[in-house]
This record gives sequence, structure tokens and C-alpha cells, in this order.
Amino acid sequence: MSLQMVSAVSNSSLLQPGFSLLNFDGHVFFFGQKGWPKRSCPTGVFLLDIKQNELKMKPAFFSKDSCYLPPLRYPALCTLRSNAKSDEYQYIIHGGKTPNNDLSDKIYFISLVSKNSKKMTFRCIEKDLGGDVPEARYGHTINVVHSRGKTMSVIFGGRSYTPLAQRTTEKWNSVVDCLPSVFLIDFEFGCCTSYMLPELQDGLSFHVSIARDDTIYILGGHSLQNNTRCPNLYKLKVDLPLGSPAVTCTILTGGISVSSAIVTQTSDTEFVLVGGYHSDNQKRLVCNTIVLEDSKIEIVERESPEWTPDIKHCRIWFGCDMGKGSVLLGIPGANKQVISDANYFYILRCKGEEEDKEEELTTQVCSQTSSEDPGDSTPFEDSEEFCFSAEASSFDIDDTDTYNEDDEEDESETGYWITCCASCNVDINSWVPFYSTELNKPAMILCSSGTGHWVHAQCMDLSETMLLHLSEANVKYFCNEHVDLNKGLQTPPKVVRLKKQPMKPLRKKKTMKLATSTKKSFLRRLFE
Repeated sequence: MSLQMVSAVSNSSLLQPGFSLLNFDGHVFFFGQKGWPKRSCPTGVFLLDIKQNELKMKPAFFSKDSCYLPPLRYPALCTLRSNAKSDEYQYIIHGGKTPNNDLSDKIYFISLVSKNSKKMTFRCIEKDLGGDVPEARYGHTINVVHSRGKTMSVIFGGRSYTPLAQRTTEKWNSVVDCLPSVFLIDFEFGCCTSYMLPELQDGLSFHVSIARDDTIYILGGHSLQNNTRCPNLYKLKVDLPLGSPAVTCTILTGGISVSSAIVTQTSDTEFVLVGGYHSDNQKRLVCNTIVLEDSKIEIVERESPEWTPDIKHCRIWFGCDMGKGSVLLGIPGANKQVISDANYFYILRCKGEEEDKEEELTTQVCSQTSSEDPGDSTPFEDSEEFCFSAEASSFDIDDTDTYNEDDEEDESETGYWITCCASCNVDINSWVPFYSTELNKPAMILCSSGTGHWVHAQCMDLSETMLLHLSEANVKYFCNEHVDLNKGLQTPPKVVRLKKQPMKPLRKKKTMKLATSTKKSFLRRLFE
């Protein structure tokens, strides 16, 4: 194992915690930025180009027949092949958090359709599911199993928000472990089936799962309910006969007490386990080799790389599997660098260079290494243990579509925690949900005056019915300070109405003429 430092660059505002790395034909792509993609790169997917110990990023593109893929943070993902020995594959992406901290229950397929020296094009398709659809979650895993010539996916673990009926003001934004259900998904027909196995008693998050043929091994993980990282090691076997599938679970010995570890594959049957945490404040510096042979698993300790003093003494570290036996590691720069959010990066290679030319490995690996920044959760929660950062300024100059830092919004002025008006009383330290639709941030609405600015719905005394109406309808809204101006602008000009001859007076005149004529005839007869 060799550890090589990668030079960091000046700007790390684009890439945020909760990322994923995709490996297509040896090319590594970044996915899952914290904010919504900007017009400079609307897809939010970037090629990570590391040459001569320097990290560069190039925007990727999507085909016209692709659906929109939001920048999901800490989703579950794995590769899907048409069969166990196929060279063509695509990635499955399920769940994760949006930049609004909403959880997703959608599932996407992403594949590489074309590439050249300056442009990578992907296709993304959303898959509709039916049956026992897994609830929205993050920190879970998804794997693909092959049995009797059939292929299915398995989803397990993860965290979700507390159900609305169980929320309180004090714990409105709390997360809980999902039920320890095993979801079997048939993508050919788009149907899901859930299984409750007696061996799986606690929900787990940020565990490691490794799939081979019809078997999945689940290692480690963190339980919020017990606040433990038990040395769990489960063996899930999925049998796919002509009838109903059969799912069985076996508890094995020899597990490891770890969460948020990284797994990379070095050969057809060998994997390397790196990183993770023993506890909230104790990193795991020991590495392990995992060998899968003949439906058996063996976990042994292996020689660790020579960790640098910075890695040994830092409180947290982060990283992700780059594929082909390589891992991207990083540690916060803290106060050692001029830029406060700068990071040190390392590439850990777990096999020799001569082995890098091996064919694509067929075993599917899925390990959760995502994270959340300290502002979104309590310190050292598993969801914030891993993050990533890189430089937007390192884009190639000749790229036709590059990232521009000026496109990023200044959260100090446009974020949720602002003073929207003179009487604004929304405080980040004392805010509690006011509307039933609010989750973890106060509802806001855009005032259409001038260039537009955001105001809190609560400060504007909007009812929830009106808030929902304005959110759904395509109408303009003006805040309390600009509503008078708006009325003056929208006052319609006075229109002179045309005078019309009423019908009743006309009838009276005709009746009067008839009466006069009758009277003259009567007098004429009288005198005659």
C-alpha cells in the first residue's frame, strides 16, 4: 500500500460533503454537490482529472433524452450489469438528500453514452417502482445479486426523518434508523418486495456491503437507537427460482466494530477495508483484507500504509473509493493553511501498478462514505464523517463550459437565516416550525419587486392556505413593504363608459302615443 499526497488548490466552494464517486472505464466522476447546479454546469457532474499530483475538474454533460438528476448527497449506489460477466454496466443511484435537505425515494440509472478528450456525455433515466417501495432515506446501501440467470437489487439500512405524527418542537428535525427491512427490487418489472428477517433486529446506517453472485455481506454500521457500532457481520443469501424469491440471513463471527469505512476492490475475490471510526472521536487507522471464496468470507488485518503525522492527529478524515484499488483520502486543513476550508488530499493505492491493467471486476461493491457538514448535524454524527473538497479554479481554460465562482449565491445575503424585513423575528437559535409543511428551515417566498428578494412567510403573516396557493400558482407576490407600490403600478386606467339608451323609456313613449290616439278617436266619436 502506498500513500501519495495530491496538491490542493485554492477554492473548495463547489464540492461539499455528501459526495459520491463514479468510475466509468477508469475515469472518475464526482456527483452530489451540496447546492443546486449553476448555469455554468447545470448537470452537477464533474470529471476528476488527477495528473502530476494536481487535481483538475471538467464538467460532464447529459444527453437530450435524459431526465433531470438532482445533486443528491449520500445516496446508495452500485453498478448494474446485464449479466455477471458483462463489460457494459451502469450505475444505480437511490435515495439521498437534496440541497433543501429533503430526502429522496427515487431511483435513477446513469450510463456513459459517449466520450472524447474534452466531453463526456451521460444518460440518466428515472425508474418507477411499485409494491413495497422503500421510504426516502440516506446512509443506506444497494447491491445487485445474480441467481439462476436472474438479476435483482437489494436495499438495506439507512436513516430517515422522524415521521410527522411523532415529531415534537424540540426534536422536529431528528433522524431515526429505518426499520431493518430488506427490499428486493426487480427492475425488469419495477416491483419491490420487503422482507423482515428475525436475525436483523436493529437498523444500521453507514455500514459496508459487498455482493458476490447471490450473496451479500453486511459489515459494521452505526445504530442511532443504541448509539453503538457493534461488530456485525451478516450474510444475506437471495435465491431466485421461478416462483417467489427466498431471502435468508445468517449471523457470522469475525466482524469489525466500524462505521463509515471505505472498501475498494483489488482483485476478483479480494477487497481492502480502509478508514472509518471505532467511536465518535476515535478513527480506525487499521486496514483489513476481505477475501470472498466459495461462499465464505475471511477478514484479516493487513499492513497499513505509513500514515502522515497530520492524518494520525486529525480528529476526522474523509474519502471515497475511486475504483481499481485506489482510495481518495483527505483531512481538514484547519488553521494550518491560509484558507480556512482548505484540505489536504491523498491517494491510497492498495495494489501495485502492474495490477492496474486488469480487466473490470465483476463483483459489486457499495460502501457509504458520505458526510454532512458541521452546520447540518451534531458533531461526529456518522453522516458527517466523510466529505470532499476540490478546486473550481482548476478547470481547463479551453473548456466550453466551466465553473464560475461568481455564480454561487452569497448565503449570508440570500440564505434562510436572514433579516427579511425591519420586523423580522426569525432566529436560527430559537426558530421552531410554524407551518406544517416546514421541515428544518422556515418557509420563504420571493417578493417580485425590483430584482426580487426573499422574505419569510411567517413575517409576512401569510396563512398556510395562502402560502400553499402562492407556492403552487404562477402568480406574483409582493411583501408588506412593496405591496403599496405594487398597487400603484397595477391600478388600471379609467375607461369612459358609453351611454346606452334604456329600453323601458322607449316602451313608455310608444304606450303614450297609443293612449293619445285612442283619446282623439273617442272625442271625435263623442262630438259626432
